[in-house]
Amino acid sequence: MLRIESLHVAIQSVQVLRGLSLEVKAGTMVGLVGRNGAGKTTLMRSVMGHLTPSQGRITIDGQDLAAVPKHGRAALGIGYMPEDRGLVPELTVEENILVPVWASKTLKEAARLDFVYGVLPELKEMRERRALLLSGGQQKLVALARALAVGTRLLLLDEPFEGVAPALSQRLGDVIGSLRGGQMAVLISQSDLNHSRGMVDREFVIERGANVAAAETA
Repeated sequence: MLRIESLHVAIQSVQVLRGLSLEVKAGTMVGLVGRNGAGKTTLMRSVMGHLTPSQGRITIDGQDLAAVPKHGRAALGIGYMPEDRGLVPELTVEENILVPVWASKTLKEAARLDFVYGVLPELKEMRERRALLLSGGQQKLVALARALAVGTRLLLLDEPFEGVAPALSQRLGDVIGSLRGGQMAVLISQSDLNHSRGMVDREFVIERGANVAAAETA
């Protein structure tokens, strides 16, 4: 599904990724583990088109993403949950969930909302609430819902458990774990795999923008 080949990415002349390679097959959940500053977010942003690699390739089912504009990622079925949540404060919960769906010409709003609210029913109760009125943990749930709304083929979850209270962390873990074994491919980045080691099929370790190790976990 997702293949990263020898990726090099610089930010303001600082080399962040240094030949990183990994793959996430359809129906599998993969962990990307590394310390803060190792390059995990840079990888996610590169897949989403926010950063341009200087070398290497990113492909989805063999399609090179270099020729796909940023807004075209949604149309390819890629959902992204950034570490900082990235919600629009003045929009409602439901509007935030639908933002990437609006960028896709194939997804139907009603069908995607039904799916999201089926997975996260607690969000349906707060769908008219503006994002700025939510707690940090609630915003994480909305960010996950937004990724699920459009991520029909690939989900990128950047530090989903970071800064979340234990109860909500457990809830996030339950929802993410329920996705395992389907057709979707899931890439989860974390500083450690304490929250998701039992979920992932494989883990890649990143240090200073390069691979350290890869291991099967199941």
